[in-house]
This record gives sequence, structure tokens and C-alpha cells, in this order.
Amino acid sequence: MGRFMTDQPQRFEGTNDYIATDDLKVAVDAAVMLRRPLLVKGEPGTGKTVLAHEIAKAIGAPLIEWNVKSTTKAQQGLYEYDAVARLRDGQLGDERVHDIANYIKKGKLWEAFTSKELPVLLIDEIDKADIEFPNDLLQELDRMSFDVYETHETITAQERPIVVITSNNEKELPDAFLRRCFFHYIKFPDRDTMREIIEVHYPGIQKNLVSKAMDIFYELRDVPGLKKKPSTSELLDWLKLLLNEDMPMDVLQDSNPNSAIPPLHGALLKNEQDVMMFERLAFMARRQP
Repeated sequence: MGRFMTDQPQRFEGTNDYIATDDLKVAVDAAVMLRRPLLVKGEPGTGKTVLAHEIAKAIGAPLIEWNVKSTTKAQQGLYEYDAVARLRDGQLGDERVHDIANYIKKGKLWEAFTSKELPVLLIDEIDKADIEFPNDLLQELDRMSFDVYETHETITAQERPIVVITSNNEKELPDAFLRRCFFHYIKFPDRDTMREIIEVHYPGIQKNLVSKAMDIFYELRDVPGLKKKPSTSELLDWLKLLLNEDMPMDVLQDSNPNSAIPPLHGALLKNEQDVMMFERLAFMARRQP
């Protein structure tokens, strides 16, 4: 299964645990066929990272995950040479110093390029890093090879891995990098898609509960001035709490985001300014005759 789509076409249809829209299925298939990096943008909590996991699961491929941080450099994806450790070992008379390869730490691209099975490489939240980070990866992603200067070897991928890159759209990515990607924006799920997602996570959940909870959730997202809109993952957490607390339906029936703060709102509102705004709305609603 590891050599996906090299011998015969196979389409991504989502999985039992992941609801994929038609346009997302097309984007995944196109990126795999072209063997170009799939750049996935969207709000936090819309399932971008999970997508890479589900693609790997669907095609039976190993997943190699590179979680990007603000301090991450592109070189770390290739390899890191620990000169300090080698110097220390040399002072201690350790025999390992005679082989410089002992001090080379392989990065995630190295792992992907030398994997025995065709892997899915996830470069997660690329927009967290410095603006030069994507540019610094261009040559390696184009050539699918890089040089290890300390050992005078070249690491070359036998076959292009399936690359999924996620971005929360916090900063613009360079044009030269974008030209090399197949792009897909994950729209926030509509009510029908959201209902399917909920059913996957909570099979057989009471339809009235889902309907009312979704009413509150979408009304809350539409409130003007909201600093952080609640995400899909936060709706799922909220439903889990409602189920666990055995929340009476009448509590939800009486909960309108424009006049009352939702029950267990800490699962949905993650910003004190938003909480204060809803408290003011509820206070003003109570004062109206």
C-alpha cells in the first residue's frame, strides 16, 4: 500500500473518521498526482493537520510530522550537526569523535527522502516560522535532494514523498513558494457538513441536542465584534461537555447568544474580551422590558 498512485490511480474519499468535501477530495488527488506539495489553509480547528493523518491512514503510508515553531529553521528539516557535543567528546577522549556521522541528527526531510515506504510528510503550521523559512526549502523541495557538507554525501529521494503543508493564514507566504504548491482553502463547514462531522464523533447523538447546539454555535460565530470565533474542534468539545453534564434541553432552548451567555461557554469562548462582551449583551437584554 505504501506506493500509492504510482501503479494505478486511487482516489482519496476521506475516511470513517474524517469527512472530506468534494473539493477537498479533488485537491488531494491533484496534489498526489502532480506530486506537488498540498498547501492547506483555513481557520484553526478546521481539520488541516488531521487531514494529513487521514491521507496517510487512507493510503497505508507512514506519516512523518514536522511541527513548525517560530524559532524553526529550514536547515533543521535537513539535518543538524552538533559540533559542541563533538568538541566535548574530543576533550574526554571518546572514540566516537573519529566518525563525524555520530554528530549528525537527521531532520524530517531526511527521514522522508530515505523512507523505505513512500511517506506522507506533514509540514505543520508553516506560517509560524520566519518569512525566509519557506524560501529556504525551495531548492530541496524542487530537487528532492540536499548535501550533507560535513560527511560529503548527498541525500536524494528515490521518489517524491506526498507533502502536506498547513497554514493558519497568519502571514503571507512568498510567491515563489506558492507557485510550487497545489493550494486548497478549507472553508468553515456548513451545517450539513458539520452534522456529518458530529455524527462521526458522536454516533447516534440526539438530533434535537445537535440541532439546538448548532443553532447557538453558528449564531455565536455570527455575533459582530467577536475576537476569536469558536472552531469545529471547540464545538465538538462543547458537545462532549453537554453530553457529560446531561444538560437539560430547556437550558439550551433558552440560550440565545444575543441575550444570554451559552452554558459551559468556556469550551467555546477562549478570550476574556469575548466573554465580557457576551456578559454585557446578556445584561442589556435583561434590562430591556
